[in-house]
Amino acid sequence: MTRVAGEVAYVAIAGPTASGKTAAAMAIARTRAVEIVCVVSALVYRVIDIGTAKPSAAERAEVPHHLIDIRDPAERYSAAAFVDDAQRAIADIRARGKLPLLVGGTMLYFKALIDGLDAMPSADAAVRAKLEAEAAEVGWPAMHAKLAEVDSITAARLAPNDSQRIQRALEVWHASGLPLSHFHATKAADKNTMTDSTTRDMTKTGSGSGVLFSLETEDRAWLHARIAQRFDAMLADGFLDEVKALRARGDLKPDLPSMRCVGYRQAWEALDGDWPMTELRERGIAATRQLAKRQMTWLRSMPKRRIVACDQPGAIAEIVRQVDAIACCA
Repeated sequence: MTRVAGEVAYVAIAGPTASGKTAAAMAIARTRAVEIVCVVSALVYRVIDIGTAKPSAAERAEVPHHLIDIRDPAERYSAAAFVDDAQRAIADIRARGKLPLLVGGTMLYFKALIDGLDAMPSADAAVRAKLEAEAAEVGWPAMHAKLAEVDSITAARLAPNDSQRIQRALEVWHASGLPLSHFHATKAADKNTMTDSTTRDMTKTGSGSGVLFSLETEDRAWLHARIAQRFDAMLADGFLDEVKALRARGDLKPDLPSMRCVGYRQAWEALDGDWPMTELRERGIAATRQLAKRQMTWLRSMPKRRIVACDQPGAIAEIVRQVDAIACCA
């Protein structure tokens, strides 16, 4: 049985959408014994396939993938649940003598796994239902204004229509009487006052350490072109029919995390008649570009990442070479 090298607990590949993470992961899988742990919030949902660029049946047959299709779209999935599931998957993969390969673009999940979770109140279904009812009556911009009254720091960084994050911040306030920014500041202070001997390496989890590779572009136009190509391919593959089938279930709402995924949200709004269907492509591509920009902002806050220029020739070969150098068999 192949053994994973000494202290390398996992290798992670992060990057903005359409940066080539899947291609890099599959190339690594063809050179060594790995199993892939998906770090993509949308991939946990069953029957949400085309708009999430879910790994194909052939790719999943070639190398085992974890944390795909583990929730129904009507369910919610949290960063805390991801950390539990990912840590379990990493341990199981290592026990089989393989290298865990964490791949994805949900930066909140990466940060939660690497840095740990904030010690804040968990979601409360009753409080959430009350906030949703109030938002349905007054609108999310008004709820954003309410948040600004109790947590101006968090409100300042959220858009007035960011319903999911506004709702969560208000949940924390109602449950604890403290603003969400308080918990973030407390965590940052605790981290800054740790001694050198106790500071957590940002790439540590479980036993051993991990290495985080970041696929980043030197030319934004390259990524924008790939995003447009991907969205066009989604439309050609029947993405809109997939969204229509999800709507036809009758139990899904546009404010669910599964339906707020980029592309799905825009398609749902178009089918609701919020704007002409002819604008779907333009709006979907614009939203995906915004997502990629947010992903890059998250990545730049991770100073120990190893950057690979994904828009340069030989990028995949370079990341395979670096993985071979750090995760060779013992």
